Amino acid sequence: MNVSGMVWAGTLVALTAVLLADLFIIGRRPHEPSVRESSLWVSFYVGLALLFGVGLWVTAGGDVAGQFYTGWLTEYSLSVDNLFVFVIIMARFRVPRKYQQKVLLIGIVLALVMRGGFIAAGAALISQFSWVFYIFGAFLIYTAVNLARQGEPEEDEFKENILIRWSRKALPLSRDYDGAKLTTHEAGRRLFTPMLVVMIAIGTTDLIFALDSIPAIFGITKEPYLVFTANVFALMGLRQLYFLVGGLLDRLVYLSYGLAVVLGFIGVKLVLEALADNNLPFLNDGEPIGWAPHIPIWLSLSVIIGCLAVATVASLVKSSRDRRRELVEARR
Repeated sequence: MNVSGMVWAGTLVALTAVLLADLFIIGRRPHEPSVRESSLWVSFYVGLALLFGVGLWVTAGGDVAGQFYTGWLTEYSLSVDNLFVFVIIMARFRVPRKYQQKVLLIGIVLALVMRGGFIAAGAALISQFSWVFYIFGAFLIYTAVNLARQGEPEEDEFKENILIRWSRKALPLSRDYDGAKLTTHEAGRRLFTPMLVVMIAIGTTDLIFALDSIPAIFGITKEPYLVFTANVFALMGLRQLYFLVGGLLDRLVYLSYGLAVVLGFIGVKLVLEALADNNLPFLNDGEPIGWAPHIPIWLSLSVIIGCLAVATVASLVKSSRDRRRELVEARR
């Protein structure tokens, strides 16, 4: 796929315009969105992603569109796992509900900028060193095993990273929020509000999650343009998804296991691709390993959709049974 500079520029301008419009709407009327409003926004962003994929299908072919859809779905599903930690961060910092939209959006914009750097670095590594797929694959398999062992996130899972701790110590911070403002005046001094620390927490936490999601999507497509746009479309609707499914997150008890299977599958896929393109001198005398199978994009998409569907249905069935059991016990 040969993406010209004009296409890159046009895509960046269009996506930036959408994000700025979103930020302008939130800034005019801070509020906690209703289920209907959140549903409409999630549908809008999902629709944008689907239309973008159709555009790729028309201009670049079905295989490219399939890579985008598979990468977008993978990133979107991994982003849902981020929401568990976002809920914990909002509770930890006691962010008022009506200002949480702005926090999430700015944090996500920061994450997009930082992810752009990750994607550029990953693309450069892959173009120069094909053996990096061995590292990506092994890391994803390791992450999948850890995720399966941990199960659903606990409230103490979020730990403040070094940047958050530094900001608490180095920045002059007020004790209370001042609406959605990042700065305020107290006793004649201009201070930063806790809102800035929360935005740093959201942005850097999402960047940490990118350590597994970026290698995962490179296991689906090596095209930087598709990797970047899939990440953007996955994160753009994350804010509305937070309010839409926030109350359901505690019911998705098996989501982590489904995501673990997805990451494990992509990790194995990466290792197989690395074997097929092998040039390590100490492995098969530096020759490609012919028996390593190629996993087609349609199979990857089927596995990802199947794992997420099974995990979601199983979670909802178990949660429903548990609630019925609690009601029966409460009546006794």
